[in-house]
Amino acid sequence: MAAPNKSARRRAREFVVQGLYQWQVGGQDEAAIQGQAAGVAGFDKADNELYKILLADTLQHAEALRADLQPLIDRPWDEISPIERGILLLGACELRYRLETPYRVIINEGIELAKTYGGTDGHKFVNGVLDKLAPILRPHEAKNR
Repeated sequence: MAAPNKSARRRAREFVVQGLYQWQVGGQDEAAIQGQAAGVAGFDKADNELYKILLADTLQHAEALRADLQPLIDRPWDEISPIERGILLLGACELRYRLETPYRVIINEGIELAKTYGGTDGHKFVNGVLDKLAPILRPHEAKNR
C-alpha cells in the first residue's frame, strides 16, 4: 500500500524528472526549469535542496551518465521515452554522485517514478537497467547484496 503522503525527497525526484523531460523535449535550461517548478502546486512540499542538487548534477553530467547507461540498454537511446530516459539519468546520477543514498533506495525510487510517470512496463525496464548499473558504479556496496 502506498504511503498517503509522499516524502519530500520523492517529490523532489518527481520534479527533477519533470525538469529533465522539459530539458529533453522543450530544450529548456536549468534556470527556466527551476523557475517553472517553483510555481507548481506542491513544489513547496519537495526537498528543495535535493531538487536543486539532483537537477544541476544530472544536467551537468548528462552525457557521461548516458555513456554509463548506454551499454546496459538493448535499444537506441532515442527509442526510450523521454520520461524513462529522465528517470534513468536521475538514477545514474544518484548512483554515481549521491553516495549517501543507498543504491537500493535509488533503484526503488526509479521504479516508483516509472510506475507513476512511465509506460506500462517502464518500471521493469528501469529496474533492469539500474540493477545492472549499481554494481558497476557501487561495487563495494553491491557486493554485499
